[in-house]
Amino acid sequence: MTEPRQLSPLQRESAAPRYVWYASFGSNLHLSRLRYYLAGGCPPGTGRTYPGCRDPRDPLESTAVALPGDVYFAGESPVWTGGVAFYDPAAEGIAAARAHLVSVEQFSDIAAQEMHRDPGADVDLDAVLAAGRLETGPGPYETLVCAGSLDGRPVLTFTAPWCRNDVACTAPSALYLHQLASGLRESHAWAPERIAEYLSARSGVAGNWAADALLSVCRGEVDAAVTPGDVAEVLPEPVRQPAP
Repeated sequence: MTEPRQLSPLQRESAAPRYVWYASFGSNLHLSRLRYYLAGGCPPGTGRTYPGCRDPRDPLESTAVALPGDVYFAGESPVWTGGVAFYDPAAEGIAAARAHLVSVEQFSDIAAQEMHRDPGADVDLDAVLAAGRLETGPGPYETLVCAGSLDGRPVLTFTAPWCRNDVACTAPSALYLHQLASGLRESHAWAPERIAEYLSARSGVAGNWAADALLSVCRGEVDAAVTPGDVAEVLPEPVRQPAP
């Protein structure tokens, strides 16, 4: 098992950094998946083609990290169906993630594609680092967050503007959980049992997925016909859906 690296508080420097860590807590835990954002193309089974970054090269380095906060599932994915992963930096807990060392230009282009925008414009890095977060729009992944620093460089990610307790969490699909589980195995070298333990405590999975079914998914035993409702034990009452 890989020991995830802990972040340090960010120390602002006079000169803007050339490189930052992009922390992924979702499907981009996979380097192969991230390459579609970097070099462009259509990931298998998604139907969406990414234009890619201005600089298509791989990250200089990738490492397992523990972000302060929590990962939860909400909304409805048009690709995976079911809830998708979001990060709440204000929540208690530790979020398993993978940090990719990329240029500011590359991070800007990755973020733009996640926001369904055309890449090509750099993010306002000064604003993100000064406040710790920057809302560029109301959408699910249009809020930039600085979670701390690693080796003296900022650790950045993007998530929703709302908090975990502000929305109705929704059950993720088997295929999406399998994507995350295999990403955690690749980045953290966790066993299926450890992955299932971690995912079972996340809002949206907890109370919706039976333990044996979740463990099967984490082992790679995925049936495309299985939906969260087929293995649900308790379905929570809706509170409020995230803004589109």
